[in-house]
Amino acid sequence: MAATNSAGIELQGLVRSFRNPHGPPVHAVRALDISVSRGETVALLGPNGAGKSTTIDMLLGLTEPDAGTVSLFGATPAEAIRSGAIGAMLQTGSVIRDLSVRELIDMMASLYPSPLGVNEVLELTRIADIADRRTEKLSGGQTQRVRFAVALVSNPDLLVLDEPTVAMDVEGRRAFWTTMREFAAEGKTVVFATHYLEEADAYADRAVLMAHGRVVADGPTTEIKARVGGRMIRATLPNADLEVLRGLPGVLGVERHGEAVVLRCSDSDSAIRALLERHGDARDIEISGAGLEEAFLQLTSADDRDDAAAPQEAIR
Repeated sequence: MAATNSAGIELQGLVRSFRNPHGPPVHAVRALDISVSRGETVALLGPNGAGKSTTIDMLLGLTEPDAGTVSLFGATPAEAIRSGAIGAMLQTGSVIRDLSVRELIDMMASLYPSPLGVNEVLELTRIADIADRRTEKLSGGQTQRVRFAVALVSNPDLLVLDEPTVAMDVEGRRAFWTTMREFAAEGKTVVFATHYLEEADAYADRAVLMAHGRVVADGPTTEIKARVGGRMIRATLPNADLEVLRGLPGVLGVERHGEAVVLRCSDSDSAIRALLERHGDARDIEISGAGLEEAFLQLTSADDRDDAAAPQEAIR
């Protein structure tokens, strides 16, 4: 069985393009290399059109690459899925109607060789209270949690999630990630794509940042944030002249937020010394590193090479 292999996930040289009837072909994924070790939780990040969903489709065998290979625990996607080693929750799809939630989970469990217990899955995904509700009567957030339960019931070694917390409220998202921590703590592997950068920062061991079908950064979010450099100084300074602050040494830019000012710095040490010399009345001072959102924007916007700069892949 696929699950017994010690290998992890290997995506090597993946290429996928799509025909465009109105113009040149769309190069969705370009020579993509990603490795994921067993037990890792990895976030796929990137703007719309970066190639995240296409990469996930190739990972799951739903789309064939034009070039490159996919290996899941030493097996093909089809072999890994047949063994029950893979669970997936994609952006599209709906639950089967005219069943109770319990009946749906029980039916899905019957398809796999070593599933989790139905009651265990209901408790794990926090849907035991709606176990007897018909699936067509569920809210959007409840439907997402049921789809998550369907992905978990096979007891997979790899869980693949594409925008899993869409339609969930704040409480639902918190409960979802509590479940994910419990699942990952058992040595399971998780790959998820999300637009919620704070989710990647809080829950991923590592982030793979994509833009224009390429990997532009790969590593712990702390390292990705450090790549853009710079620090932010925030202080309460009601009457400060923004132009004067922009002229301080080490300051790249200044914003005002009510009575607070935020200084984006290339040299925070020089900037804070100059700020305190000129404005001794500054208070509530905070110095912080660049956030993941800032790193995301800088790194993805920097990768603006056009199709002419990329290899010309075959079109299926």
